[in-house]
Amino acid sequence: MDLQDQLKNLFPDHEPEENTEDTNETSDIWMQDDPIICKYEKRKGKPTTILEGYTGATEDFKTLAKEIKRKLSVGGSFKDDKIIIQGDYRDKIMQILKDKGFTVKRVGG
Repeated sequence: MDLQDQLKNLFPDHEPEENTEDTNETSDIWMQDDPIICKYEKRKGKPTTILEGYTGATEDFKTLAKEIKRKLSVGGSFKDDKIIIQGDYRDKIMQILKDKGFTVKRVGG
C-alpha cells in the first residue's frame, strides 16, 4: 500500500489536485536573438555570477531571476537590469538558460 492509497483511506471525499509544474513559464518569457552575458566577479572577496544583456521586459527578467535562484537554492538579487547570484554557478545557470531556449555567452574565465 503506497502513500496515495493511505491518503485515500484517510480522506475518502478529497479529490486530489493535478500537479501544476512550472513548464508554462518558458512561453511567458520573451526570447531574444542576442546572447545573455554570464560573467563571474568577486565582490568583497566573495564570488558572484552576473547575468546581463536581456532586452525584454523587466518583469520577465525578474521572473527568470526568481526561477534561477529557486532552482539553484541560492541567494541573489535583481538590480540595474542585472541578475546577481551569490556564488560561482556559471555552468549551471548557462545550462538552465540553454534549456529554456536562450543563447548564452560566457565572459571572464
